[in-house]
Amino acid sequence: MSLKEKLLEDYKEAMKARDTSTKETVNLVRAAIKQHEIDQQVKLEDDADIIPIIKKQLKMRTDALADFEKAGRKDLLESYNKEIEVLKRYLPEEMSEDKIREAVEKIAEEAGIDRNMKSMGTLMKTTMAKLKGKADGSAVSKVVKEYLSGK
Repeated sequence: MSLKEKLLEDYKEAMKARDTSTKETVNLVRAAIKQHEIDQQVKLEDDADIIPIIKKQLKMRTDALADFEKAGRKDLLESYNKEIEVLKRYLPEEMSEDKIREAVEKIAEEAGIDRNMKSMGTLMKTTMAKLKGKADGSAVSKVVKEYLSGK
């Protein structure tokens, strides 16, 4: 079952179960996918094309949490945390920091990249291309900096 089909099925299930939080979150994701298809004039069928859209939705909600906390909006904090839980169901499991470290070391050796901070851009670009969709960019950046600084 493709991710698009799973979203539709989960939307129907949430409607039947009267789970408004899940229903609304899934509906927002489906709308974002549809909007992307219209904007780019493409038909997204591959899960690899849909995952970045879901990640973007997740990042938007995660970024907003800090603002809600500062404003003391516990109602919105709770709501967004539920939405984040729902969104995470549709994303593949992220690589652990140890796995990222192994990948960075292997990629650096294969590409013959020197262990100095001048190589940061090259190593990041190569690593992100290989780990696209599997690892969080900020985690990769942290590991690459540690690797290049010799820690």
